[in-house]
Amino acid sequence: MNNQENPVAQALRLVTTLFPHALGALLGGSAAQGRATATSDLDVAILLPDSDSSRREVIRHEGRLAELFLNTLADIPEFFAWDRARRRGTVLFIYDQGLPLMDPHGHLSRTCERARAVLAAGPPPLTPAEWERGRYGLTCFMDDLIDTPPADRYEQLSLADFTLREAAHLLTAHHNAWTGIGKWLPRRLLSADPVRGRALLDGHQAVAEHADPAPLAAAAEHVLDLLGGPLREGHSHRWRP
Repeated sequence: MNNQENPVAQALRLVTTLFPHALGALLGGSAAQGRATATSDLDVAILLPDSDSSRREVIRHEGRLAELFLNTLADIPEFFAWDRARRRGTVLFIYDQGLPLMDPHGHLSRTCERARAVLAAGPPPLTPAEWERGRYGLTCFMDDLIDTPPADRYEQLSLADFTLREAAHLLTAHHNAWTGIGKWLPRRLLSADPVRGRALLDGHQAVAEHADPAPLAAAAEHVLDLLGGPLREGHSHRWRP
């Protein structure tokens, strides 16, 4: 099967062939946004009757990799709550931005409306303890990044990654915005705060290309300044096994 074929047609065939009992389905991810490449997989969310079971599967259909988000109607509220609690809203965004493939009884449209309502409410706020742990963690990564000589490239690059991720987590939380991982981290970061987000991403690039940690450290400190500044002495937390 030619992967350049219309992904909507491919996804619809997948659903009707493998899940003829589906109550609704849509195509999400890069394929739905016109950003897919020849090797992109298909992200397909499928609503199933309650007699089935919710799960996540990765399969290959007609030569193309597909990641399937399978949920029964009864499980959708609990699953959306779990997706929101992670602050990434991965499947919520699929239902918000995806392309409908089939919706014979209106279940899909109602589920999409529910997803949009959850997304509009935003992710859950961080607790005071989570804010403190985040500030302390970012401060430690930033300090270690500055102190690591360029000759220790493996350590410097690892610290740059952790600094970017922790700063992105805190900055998106500051704006009550959704975060992400992988390719979605820069997209969510720039959406939440174009100026500070770009400074973090440009700083990360400076470490990768020039072994220069200063721009990323400065950008991370600007994020910390929004939250009360770097946190070093005075931090404590209860240890629990």
